[in-house]
Amino acid sequence: MVRRNHLIVFAREPRIGRVKRRLGAEIGSVAATFWYRRQLANLLRRLNGAEPWHRHLFVTPGTARAKPIWPQGWTRHAQESGDLGARMRLALAAPGPGPVVLIGSDIPDIKPHHIRAAFRALGRADMVLGPARDGGYWLIGMRRRRKPPPFGPVRWSGPHAMADTVEGFGPHNKVVLLETLADVDVVGDLTVARFRTPGQRLHARADGA
Repeated sequence: MVRRNHLIVFAREPRIGRVKRRLGAEIGSVAATFWYRRQLANLLRRLNGAEPWHRHLFVTPGTARAKPIWPQGWTRHAQESGDLGARMRLALAAPGPGPVVLIGSDIPDIKPHHIRAAFRALGRADMVLGPARDGGYWLIGMRRRRKPPPFGPVRWSGPHAMADTVEGFGPHNKVVLLETLADVDVVGDLTVARFRTPGQRLHARADGA
């Protein structure tokens, strides 16, 4: 059986009022949606090259999977229901044989070399994590011989998310940490995360279509 590296990106349909609500409370929902739309398009473009990994896009809501807003080169899936941990666990178990890496879509500084580093780390470790500045993480990766952790006791959206995930994975597994990057939740994060590259079109929708 062929074993491939699998990259998963979690993304939201970039509709006004549905994305980056904390950021939108500060700069307005239209501006926040435009930022996320541009950020998502840039990220998918950067990671859509001739790299040796299979690309999976897990989108929410699930009905958005069939909409013609997503770039070519990605296998599209609907995110399952449940909290973040449940959705991540199901997504990590979905691809075929081979190491799997999952990232969020609101971290402007993610580049292909970060993904390559994650897959290299999985050659010597059971899990790889990319720490975020707020105590969470922007990347999680696993060897396929391991089952995804239950994520049950993880305190999401707080300073303990990464530590809780590592603890839930068990004490006898090797975990490698990558570079610390910043995600964007509030306007102050924009001064930390560098966002300069123009991207391809990814349409924001204000209506219910």
